[in-house]
Amino acid sequence: MVDFGSEVRSALKAQGKSLRGAAKELHYDVAYLSRVLNGKQAPSAELTVALNEYLGLSLSVEDSGSHDDEMDAWELARRVQASDVGNATLERLERAFDGLAMAYPKADPAELLRHVRKHSAYVVKLLDSKKTLSEHRRLLVVGGWLSLLGATVHIDLMQDDAATARLETAATLAREAGHPEIEAWCFETEAWRVLTDGDYVQAVDLSRAAQEIAPATSSAMIQATAQEGRANARLGESTETYSAIERVQALSAAIGSPDTPEHHYRYDPAKALSYTATTLAWLGDVAAEPYAREVIKRLSPSDDVTKWPRRVASANIDLALVLLKEDRLDEACDSAQKAILSGRVVPSNHWRALEVVKAVEARQLPESADLREAYQGLKAIES
Repeated sequence: MVDFGSEVRSALKAQGKSLRGAAKELHYDVAYLSRVLNGKQAPSAELTVALNEYLGLSLSVEDSGSHDDEMDAWELARRVQASDVGNATLERLERAFDGLAMAYPKADPAELLRHVRKHSAYVVKLLDSKKTLSEHRRLLVVGGWLSLLGATVHIDLMQDDAATARLETAATLAREAGHPEIEAWCFETEAWRVLTDGDYVQAVDLSRAAQEIAPATSSAMIQATAQEGRANARLGESTETYSAIERVQALSAAIGSPDTPEHHYRYDPAKALSYTATTLAWLGDVAAEPYAREVIKRLSPSDDVTKWPRRVASANIDLALVLLKEDRLDEACDSAQKAILSGRVVPSNHWRALEVVKAVEARQLPESADLREAYQGLKAIES
């Protein structure tokens, strides 16, 4: 068996990376990582996957000698069934993915990523098992969804290389399984990534590519249309932006409310409010204000934002942008402070908060120093 610790230490040394740096990048405690590499503690399956991604290794779960209580229980249930995989195991994996996708709106990204890695590692293990064609396809599908969610979290954490690798994996699994919705989500997710990097033209192209693949009434179709509108808003293309807003509202109204609106891959019509607020704010249209205020009102009654904390933070940023445009400076600074101090602006959205900070500083407002300090505090928490 491969000496897990030796392999990882050799790779770290060869690539000029430190143990402390690896722990920070992968969001693991350095003491835990040290114990693992010195053979004093068995690594988890998700750590094995994370180190493979980080160092370009191909260590297997078996090499790591890892044990996970949840997966051990699933494995026992699987082995007492006639099939090497079995319907019950697949249903557990599918439910696990849905649970992770529903946790996404409020979960800590690093913690969520650990769970994604754990379940992805188990899918990899099962792919080597004897199974029916139907079971094989279901494994590909759940593996595709998990890879897609992992890519989304990597984007939130500004880990572009890992996000690209997971998106490519998700797209490959989707094509193998004949699942166009996952493939469409891959294009849409990449569109969001390049939009946050400032490549608005490519974001439009990727959003349209997603729409060409997505099933007509799917959540992927709606989200890809929304992404196209956001990108066009950043380009100042008002006609295309307003057209996208209208299409999103029509599509979302047609599908009705899902049973689990918090599920990241099931479009909630209420989300159209948030989308419209952001899109209009980026376009510089003051009509964004009532949409942003309605989002905040609906999602934060009595200051309880536990269900949609990121969406409320985004709405406050949108509101701040609009209020600045209308020279309502005190209100704008207050909204910006609420967003930044909420601690719910993920790294991939820091640039949006920074836009407001810079706009306040450009006007030389007395609140600019406090706002900059709050923003720097936000950055420090994530670093």
